[in-house]
Amino acid sequence: MSHRLFNPQISRSPLRWPEGRGLAISFVLNIEEGAEHHLSAGDAGNEGVHEVVNALHGVPDFCMETHFEYGARAGYPRIARRFIDAGLPLTLNVCGRALGMTPWVARDALAHHSELCGHGWRWESPAHFSAPEERADIARTCAAIRAHWGRAPAGWHCKSSASAHTRTLLQELGFAYDSNDYGGEVPRLEATPAGAPYVVLPYAFDTNDMRFYQQGGFVHAEDFARYTAAAVDCLLEEARHAPRLLTIGLHTRILGRPARIGALDQILAHIGRRQEETAAIWVATREAIAMHWRELHRHAAPAQ
Repeated sequence: MSHRLFNPQISRSPLRWPEGRGLAISFVLNIEEGAEHHLSAGDAGNEGVHEVVNALHGVPDFCMETHFEYGARAGYPRIARRFIDAGLPLTLNVCGRALGMTPWVARDALAHHSELCGHGWRWESPAHFSAPEERADIARTCAAIRAHWGRAPAGWHCKSSASAHTRTLLQELGFAYDSNDYGGEVPRLEATPAGAPYVVLPYAFDTNDMRFYQQGGFVHAEDFARYTAAAVDCLLEEARHAPRLLTIGLHTRILGRPARIGALDQILAHIGRRQEETAAIWVATREAIAMHWRELHRHAAPAQ
């Protein structure tokens, strides 16, 4: 990723999602529990952010560890059940090490037509990795996903910033898409060195439950629900004239808390109401979104 983009995203286009729909919605559930840094695993330090910001140095942080365990033990079933009951697909950003500790996540994905996307072996940014280090990290993560899910992931999403060589490596390794972009609500195509189309799907940190952990962010479930509903409504209006993509990011240890899970109920209900009114919403995995976008541009030169 050696260039920046400042040109406006398309505001008028005949391109549509399946069945002529204008707004694609991607729910992404991040599976990171067990991949966080902690001294008990032999790491140099402990993860310092959970329900509080409190980095404990020099000794294991059992408080932090059990906060992450909560996500796997209580938060994941609470969130997954809602998508299963609604018949809606998820993309699960999975860290390879975390998947090894929670293999039922892959079984659920297979049973309910959801997708596993690579999220690194550990829950850490690759921004400072060398190219060989990052290539090895990607390979190790893909091997874990393949072992539990039966195939390699089509997509990749880094924690925080990617490195200068992340996208090149992903293209060389045959990935179909990545989500290491926050610059809009419209996917774009890039040509790989081999000439194959590669899709960049924008992600979002605002319609994301991580803001419950941020000062000045969400406090009550209604905060997240109302904010996300406003995004749905705005993009639905824009999607009358050009395609739009909304990403809603979730974390088992955050949204899975009893006082927060109601936000998901409200978001799903709002999407259901707006779909009944407009018939313009497509809830899909990121792989399905990327494949559809690539097909739309199959006869066009990569440009957006």
